[in-house]
Amino acid sequence: MPHLQFEFNFTPGETEKVSFAAKIKEHFATIMDTGTDHIGVTVRCYGRNDLSFGRATNPDDGISFVNADIRGGRTSEQKRSLSLAFINQLGTSFKVPQQNVYVILTEHPGEHFQLHDRVLQGWTQGEDPLAE
Repeated sequence: MPHLQFEFNFTPGETEKVSFAAKIKEHFATIMDTGTDHIGVTVRCYGRNDLSFGRATNPDDGISFVNADIRGGRTSEQKRSLSLAFINQLGTSFKVPQQNVYVILTEHPGEHFQLHDRVLQGWTQGEDPLAE
């Protein structure tokens, strides 16, 4: 179950958050070759000066940190494509400049992802971990 956490130094509207989360899930499922039912997205909103990033010269333009906890096994190309999709979506959805986004990926073995009815296995190509 990937947990994709987005921190902003601005607060989008509720409709914008829902639309953004749906697009993020689509990007993840497509790039990481998996289903969507197990994807968790968190959006945390802070004040304008609550996030600081050395490359972001103007916090008024928006800053976003992305922490993505994912199952291991993906290729470097998949991870790079995912990171760029997140960065581009932040620009499209909220006009956050690319240089104001920092993506951190953390890989875990499948058994680190626990649901009430199962423990996920390591990722395999084309799988949907919640499919029966």
